[in-house]
Amino acid sequence: MSEKLTLRDNATMRWLALLLLALAMFCSYIFMDILSPIKDLMMSERGWDSTAFGTMQGAETFLNVFVFFLIFAGIILDKMGVRFTAVLSGLVMLVGAGIQYYAVSESFIGSGVEEWFTNHLNYIPGFDELGVSPFYEGMPASAKLAAIGFMIFGCGTEMGGITVSRGIVKWFKGRETAMAMGSEMALARLGVATCMIFSPFFAKLGGNIDVSRSVAFGVVLLCIALIMFVVYFFMDKKLDAQTGEAEEKDDPFKISDIGKILKSGGFWLVALLCVLYYSAIFPFQKYAVNMLQCNLTLTPGEGFWASETVTFIQYAIMLVVAVCAFTSNFMKNKGLKIGLMAIAVVALVVYCYMGYMRGTAETIFAVFPLLAVAITPILGGYVDKKGKAASMLMIGSLLLILCHLTFAFILPMFKGSAVGGTVVAYVTILVLGASFSLVPAALWPSVPKLVDEKIIGSAYALIFWIQNIGLWLFPLLIGKVLDSTNPGVTDPIAFDYTWPLVMLACLGVASFILGIILKGVDKKKGLGLEEPNIK
Repeated sequence: MSEKLTLRDNATMRWLALLLLALAMFCSYIFMDILSPIKDLMMSERGWDSTAFGTMQGAETFLNVFVFFLIFAGIILDKMGVRFTAVLSGLVMLVGAGIQYYAVSESFIGSGVEEWFTNHLNYIPGFDELGVSPFYEGMPASAKLAAIGFMIFGCGTEMGGITVSRGIVKWFKGRETAMAMGSEMALARLGVATCMIFSPFFAKLGGNIDVSRSVAFGVVLLCIALIMFVVYFFMDKKLDAQTGEAEEKDDPFKISDIGKILKSGGFWLVALLCVLYYSAIFPFQKYAVNMLQCNLTLTPGEGFWASETVTFIQYAIMLVVAVCAFTSNFMKNKGLKIGLMAIAVVALVVYCYMGYMRGTAETIFAVFPLLAVAITPILGGYVDKKGKAASMLMIGSLLLILCHLTFAFILPMFKGSAVGGTVVAYVTILVLGASFSLVPAALWPSVPKLVDEKIIGSAYALIFWIQNIGLWLFPLLIGKVLDSTNPGVTDPIAFDYTWPLVMLACLGVASFILGIILKGVDKKKGLGLEEPNIK
């Protein structure tokens, strides 16, 4: 008698489950960087400086790191299962986003709430002495409340991240795990480009600047993310009914489980690689647009190039690039595959030309995830079939170093040359995105090889917690380094970004060294990181 087929045995349903999770993370990625492309407007409209901006951005991971919320999230995930935790993460993200919206809205200005935040939270006992307080005396009230909202959002989005990883393992174990994880991250990262294009668009809509409109756009998308998680809830429930699995009745979580994870040398190397690598990317994203504004000589477009219509046309072309490049990976017909890639390349050139003609830094940086969308499924498929995950991480680290040093020393040499500077910026941003795509394709699918399946949720939570330390620290450090190396600079587009970029390049050097060590340990202990996922 043949074995009964389940939803995950159906490729269409399996990839539909992935699409729901990816769309939810797409929306969360947009909100994560919603203020990043309008740092200059936050300075001019709300009186923030680089330190306030960096402190607020770093607050996203504060509760995850210092209140150990991510550890609790892992326990909730192991205890309650993927579907419950997914919906919970969507709700938490929405609450935090709503608070941040109020903080940057016009109605906050002059309110009693603003007065209270101005007079309070200037000293946090214990945290101030340790130098890790999410607030400081003189921090704008709007930045303080926005930081609180971002902390709550950060709890939700990181909970969502570990839940999605666990969900993919559940639906794809023994199948295309690396390709699935790479594809999810590729699609989710389109949120970065969407944010870069539309956040300034909404802030400047109709010629009237209002930064709260950008945040409102993000809040609406998080409502959609919650709907995606709810739909996934019912799919996942049906799968469990078919398989007879009962996620909610797993063996009870024990503190000793964390001890088992922490005793794994391979786990520590992967976790440290993760924190170094992500700390060189995500904090950079929050300053990248302002860095380009300070280093490029751009002339804002006029007429059609300054219209609101061009924003939607450019975004549509970006989607053509992403969809054609992504789907070409799955085409078995060679002619169709080459045709789709050709369309993607032509559309990418048109997209870049439009970014140059519009003359805005945010539309130039929006190209960041496009090459990643094209090659992440290829890399994921390669890891599934051929292995070499540790080697890929080393290559990614080298590209990371190269890109940050290019931004620091070569890009400023083209100041005054609009075409030259834009070309250097585009190429470097695309390569940086390609470097970033190596991580989800190679790093995340390696975790199930290092720990027991029963505690995989806790393992992901621990890695995310360690990663969050860097994501809290480095936005803060970049802001402080910017203010200290640019004394007296008040013009939002006149900062020298050399030293923050050198600092990020050093993270790449450290991750490359760790990659070499990881490869050696894998060879010695036979962790299987260089082996294919599909046996």
